[in-house]
Amino acid sequence: MECPHLSSSVCIAPDAAKFPNGSPSSWCCSVCRSNKSPWVCLTCSSVHCGRYVNGHAKKHYEDAQVPLTNHKKSEKQDKAQHTVCMDCSSYSTYCYRCDDFVVNDTKLGLVQKVREHLQNLENSAFTADRHRKRKLLENSTLNSKLLKVNGSTTAICATGLRNLGNTCFMNAILQSLSNIEQFCCYFKELPAVELRNGKTAGRRTYHTRSQGDNNVSLVEEFRKTLCALWQGSQTAFSPESLFYVVWKIMPNFRGYQQQDAHEFMRYLLDHLHLELQGGFNGVSRSAILQENSTLSASNKCCINGASTVVTAIFGGILQNEVNCLICGTESRKFDPFLDLSLDIPSQFRSKRSKNQENGPVCSLRDCLRSFTDLEELDETELYMCHKCKKKQKSTKKFWIQKLPKVLCLHLKRFHWTAYLRNKVDTYVEFPLRGLDMKCYLLEPENSGPESCLYDLAAVVVHHGSGVGSGHYTAYATHEGRWFHFNDSTVTLTDEETVVKL
Repeated sequence: MECPHLSSSVCIAPDAAKFPNGSPSSWCCSVCRSNKSPWVCLTCSSVHCGRYVNGHAKKHYEDAQVPLTNHKKSEKQDKAQHTVCMDCSSYSTYCYRCDDFVVNDTKLGLVQKVREHLQNLENSAFTADRHRKRKLLENSTLNSKLLKVNGSTTAICATGLRNLGNTCFMNAILQSLSNIEQFCCYFKELPAVELRNGKTAGRRTYHTRSQGDNNVSLVEEFRKTLCALWQGSQTAFSPESLFYVVWKIMPNFRGYQQQDAHEFMRYLLDHLHLELQGGFNGVSRSAILQENSTLSASNKCCINGASTVVTAIFGGILQNEVNCLICGTESRKFDPFLDLSLDIPSQFRSKRSKNQENGPVCSLRDCLRSFTDLEELDETELYMCHKCKKKQKSTKKFWIQKLPKVLCLHLKRFHWTAYLRNKVDTYVEFPLRGLDMKCYLLEPENSGPESCLYDLAAVVVHHGSGVGSGHYTAYATHEGRWFHFNDSTVTLTDEETVVKL
């Protein structure tokens, strides 16, 4: 968005004496001292927290406004309005009067000068921090970012994701996918795509709500986000650019309300798959899969056209078998899938913890068995029999015709009652290793024993009771260790904690 208020609001020059010490991304709010989501005012250089922390940056702007009673006051107010601020992590600029992100600059280029100065401060702080850590390692001294594993000292290289306003659903899915090694490595090895040409070529792109769809690439922003994780160069990364691309191409996820993590994962994988098929700026990404990937053609599952890394890793095939109970006619249909949504059997829904005494514990096998068991369709789902030429009572059964390399299982934790949607809090027991899927296959004799065994890689957990509220976190294993990803906070955990989820 072209902001008309820059000339009256951007009054500071890049002077180190006016800014706090240390890394800009870790600066503290001058009111509440929080170091989450710091924003610097481009009128007075004061630092405040964002609207999704305690909102002191917005309050700073509101306190600076003078009621407009006459024309003279209006002119006086225009001289310094404190309306424009800059994110100290992503360096994007925001105008409170326009209520949008800003892409233009002043005639003297002050916004870009401040941006470059903050980047230099961040790089200097990072270099000094890296030197300090190297010195600590050389002296065999532990600090808060070091762990002792198997008797040796190693550093936590995991990076958190900042919450941009109820974006925990996105953060949990991104962290989980970043720990699917073959999937993550494919994107990180893709070449960067230049989204702009001419005078702006090579500059960082700052996405706003008013930019056109032809300026964004989900694959590119997803690639950059994955590259930022597991580098250990920062404690938390802001996925702001990716989030605005999501806004552009996935209207369901616009705004800052809580969303369903499973629904987001499906939309994300579907759109990655479609963009990889079509390429971006004339470059086909699918060709890279054919040249570089070790995945064989037999392991690929096509969904809506050619195979991509999405279908090659997550794609499986279901056989849907329907039998007419009147004439016995059998109908078979093959459906590709990227994940399986499993109901929690009703007989287990009262057991909310493993140690609760009433009744047996629900296991993941119980949910899979319920999914693949023979089911008689009710009156609302009558099958159109082509032999009887009318809707008849029938039975339905699912078989797995082909298993994917990475199996995504979604437990249906929410169900509709007459008036509202409730959460099913039933404890579901699942194995960390060796989930055997052979008994659910259509032709188990054609599958090797190891191809049907799965080890747990990641778990996304919803905390809370409401579908439109609560909080999402993720647990994932990386190089033999389990981590808990809670937005910008990453902590080491253990298998005993994971099995109790």
